[in-house]
Amino acid sequence: MKSKHTFVVCAYKESQYLESCIRSVLRQSVKSKVLIATSTDNQYIRGFAKKYHLEVRVADHQSDISRDWNFAIAQADTEYVTIAHQDDIYDRTYAENVVKYLDSRKDSLICCTGYYEIRDGRKIITNINLVIKRILLMPLLLKNVSGVKLIKRFPIALGNGICCPSVTFAKFRIPSPLFTVGMKSNIDWEAWERLSQMKGSFCYVPRPLMGHRIHEESTTTEIIGDSSRSSEDYYMFKKFWPDFIAKKLSRAYKNSERSNQL
Repeated sequence: MKSKHTFVVCAYKESQYLESCIRSVLRQSVKSKVLIATSTDNQYIRGFAKKYHLEVRVADHQSDISRDWNFAIAQADTEYVTIAHQDDIYDRTYAENVVKYLDSRKDSLICCTGYYEIRDGRKIITNINLVIKRILLMPLLLKNVSGVKLIKRFPIALGNGICCPSVTFAKFRIPSPLFTVGMKSNIDWEAWERLSQMKGSFCYVPRPLMGHRIHEESTTTEIIGDSSRSSEDYYMFKKFWPDFIAKKLSRAYKNSERSNQL
């Protein structure tokens, strides 16, 4: 049976976790297509591609996270596509679950899942940050209203409650390119905000079906230490709230996101 779903492994330079990510998407309970996409082609990436018999698609732009993600989505020719971040891992039933959920809601734009954190090699199922995000995502479990604009915006109005690597996209229902070039820290959050205004549903699988790795070299950790983060947080909060509330939320969010640092 032809696969409906593609994992595009977004590879960058020489991540020590790349092979773990590749192995996790190849061992799924239902078969998905798997490709590697990169804007930093090198022998390290090619070595794993050869080992696991995977095709490498090389972007012709200079490395830029928003362009890299847009390129990754464009490589898939299937109905659904997941950008597999090279540092993360996907549980065996991830693809099976997201495809089932997306098939059950034909107007869905994206499907996100619960996730756990990986810190120092340890699997962290629950902490304050994860609990807050799970609470924010709960309205999406109400299938009959998961296409209502207010419901879609609830998980992202108080911060980015949707974990980007947990998301599978309904490729032919979303804009192309999706991610705005020029954003540095809130590329995914900004995309969710635009999608929330479109016709269609967000669906959510509450089980933690993938592991998001927090480590010193991760993009998340690097970006949080950048001064541009606060201005982009403020920019995003203004899309949901009056200016004076947006400023307060931006300051509070900056403190809460420190949990992503080691």
